[in-house]
Amino acid sequence: MAHATAFDLNGWSREQLARVEEALSGWVRADAPAGLGEAMRYAVLDGGKRLRPLLVLAASDAVGGQPQAALRAACAIELIHAYSLVHDDMPCMDNDVLRRGKPTVHVQFGQAQALLAGDALQALAFELLTPEGDEVPPAVQAQLCRLLARAAGYEGMAGGQAIDLASVGVDLDETRLRRMHRLKTGALLQASVAMGAACASAPAPVLEALMRYGAALGLAFQVVDDILDVTADSATLGKTAGKDAASDKPTYVSLMGLERARTLAAELLAEARGALQDSGLPDTRALTALADMVVHRSH
Repeated sequence: MAHATAFDLNGWSREQLARVEEALSGWVRADAPAGLGEAMRYAVLDGGKRLRPLLVLAASDAVGGQPQAALRAACAIELIHAYSLVHDDMPCMDNDVLRRGKPTVHVQFGQAQALLAGDALQALAFELLTPEGDEVPPAVQAQLCRLLARAAGYEGMAGGQAIDLASVGVDLDETRLRRMHRLKTGALLQASVAMGAACASAPAPVLEALMRYGAALGLAFQVVDDILDVTADSATLGKTAGKDAASDKPTYVSLMGLERARTLAAELLAEARGALQDSGLPDTRALTALADMVVHRSH
């Protein structure tokens, strides 16, 4: 059962994010050739909510995971997320010019450099998960790589993006819309929880409960994203508001209306909280607070 003491998410997040930012700044080096390092650092540093790293670290803490393995996993999944944003923003995909309140990478550095920066960030993610020596046990390295590769590939993020591109102007029902977002957005968020749990030997029932939590959270994130796309402005979001509607993309708001989408987000939050209760872990306050933040966020 979750610990009853009040939890300071802001304080906990500041401490964890300081570790993540320092590690990312050290691992994403500026000296990659021909300006590539500058583009990589521009894509990763000084921006974003860092939700995925926080989920890794919160899940690892909940199961008593190995801290250094968790930090590497947290940074690796953020690199995959950053690479996906770089590529998704390019003209051949979503053609966006604003991300995290600043020009997108291809606008700032050109399309070729943006493509290479994304490629290099993806490769670096797996390098972080496979350090030499005994810092992270080989079995844990293999499991982390497997979880991240599956979430990023055709069974996850890349597959979801392919469905998204093929769905412009297409009327999707809720089942097909859920599948698209379970892959495109949810897979990486669920993998964040799974990778944190993989930093310890958690029992199967605990892992199953955490995976249900991650699935509900991943879908809730996308539902709220769709809500914010029609209720917030670009300055608040840090990216172009109203882009999905302008691009004729199916969303939860276009499918079911704003109020029903808000109800769905609340239902998914209750589902995520219930999964944490079922886990039997002694302290899931950080995971609970992150779920609340996802659903109640304003950007």
